[in-house]
Parts: sequence; structure tokens; C-alpha cells
Amino acid sequence: MKQLRPAVLAGIFAVAGILSWAAARLWNAYGTLPGVPLAAPIVLGVIAVVLLATALSLRARLKAQRERRPGAKGVEPLMAARALVFGQASALVAALVAGMYGGVGVFLLTDALDVPARRDQAWYAGFSVLAGIAVIAAALFLEHVLKLPEDEDDTPTPESPARA
Repeated sequence: MKQLRPAVLAGIFAVAGILSWAAARLWNAYGTLPGVPLAAPIVLGVIAVVLLATALSLRARLKAQRERRPGAKGVEPLMAARALVFGQASALVAALVAGMYGGVGVFLLTDALDVPARRDQAWYAGFSVLAGIAVIAAALFLEHVLKLPEDEDDTPTPESPARA
């Protein structure tokens, strides 16, 4: 499985931010901009905590497995793969959601913050961005924990040309 590249996550964040900023401007010009839900940063924060707890648990189990402690549970490859997929999917979605709320937050910061409801929405958007970044950090840490050490023996051999 390929590792997540922070540049890809930053790109997703930036594109989502720009598109949501433009959509917020358009929506506000022709209607009422919907509010940023308070639940967004809470849900992202819970996901970050779950990812971090998973990473710390797997790190302890892998360490016990490497040290061959008696009674160590270890980590099955399928469980590690599932945790890795969960982390990568969470990071990709968090980059998208944080970028989206970041764009809306920038729009709200540049447009009439004297309205108290808009100010609260800007705060919720900012907290959503921070929580999304926490999810991305926890997912990258999980990926780091599950990274297999490279063996010197695993040098790829060139494939022989196909014979006709």
C-alpha cells in the first residue's frame, strides 16, 4: 500500500477551500448561506482521538511483538491493513472537509463579521479546520506506526523479457 503524501492532502485542502469559498460567495449573493454546524469540529475531533488511540495501541502491540514478550498479542496483517485504510480514508476526507470549512470560514471572515451569527459560524469553521488537521496528523502518525521496516534482502529483481 502506498503512503499518503502530505502534498496530496494539502492540494485537496486547497482545492476544496477555493471551491467552497467561491460557492459561499455565489450562494450568499443569490440566497441565504447555510450555517456551519457545530457538530463538524466535534465529529472530526472524535475521529482524531480514535485514530490516535488506534496508533498508540498498535505501536505498543508491535513493540511487544518485536520484543517477543510472553503473552503479547501482536498485530495480524489484516488488522494492520484495515487500520491503515481507515487512517488514509479519514485523512483524505478530513482534508476535504477542513478545506471546505476553511473556504467558508475565509468568506465569513471577509464578509460582515459585525453580524454575531456570522462570527459564530466563522469560529465553527475555524475549529473544523483545526480538527481536520488533527485527523490528518493522527492518520499520518498511524501510517508511520504501521510502516514496515525495509529489508536489505527485498531488492526487486528485474523481470525476464517475455518470450514469444
